[in-house]
Amino acid sequence: MPQISHSVDIARPPAEVFALTNDIDRWRVLFDEYQDSEVLTREEAGRFTKLVFRLRNQEGASWQSWRLLDHQDLVAVAQRQDPLYPFRFMHLTWTYQEQDGGTRMTWTQDFELDPAFEVPTETVVERMDAHGRKNQQRIKKLIESGTVTGPVVGAAG
Repeated sequence: MPQISHSVDIARPPAEVFALTNDIDRWRVLFDEYQDSEVLTREEAGRFTKLVFRLRNQEGASWQSWRLLDHQDLVAVAQRQDPLYPFRFMHLTWTYQEQDGGTRMTWTQDFELDPAFEVPTETVVERMDAHGRKNQQRIKKLIESGTVTGPVVGAAG
């Protein structure tokens, strides 16, 4: 099963980076590929929040995912639900660790492609890895510049 993992250091506190990057309503700003993002359900239970949400990219494709946020350990796990294609399985883990007064944000994606998808796995891995690194650099710039800041929409404490 392919795995992609990469990290970026952001000069802001971990709790702030966690809150900003897990606010689905902000993803239209944080990620340049999303045209729309909508939280469908939100369940809060102590240190955890479960989100079910729908994303739509610039090409109009949309999909639904769930995301479980651990506000204590600053970990987010997610899985794509519907439609899964071009994947058979897509699982993501985002971690946020204090690093030299800032945050090391690490994204790990474990996935398997649908056999009907005609792009070779190696090509998909290269594209997803480059895309993830580009997104992390964009997020770093937006957060460190103060472009994305302030109260987080719907954030749990």
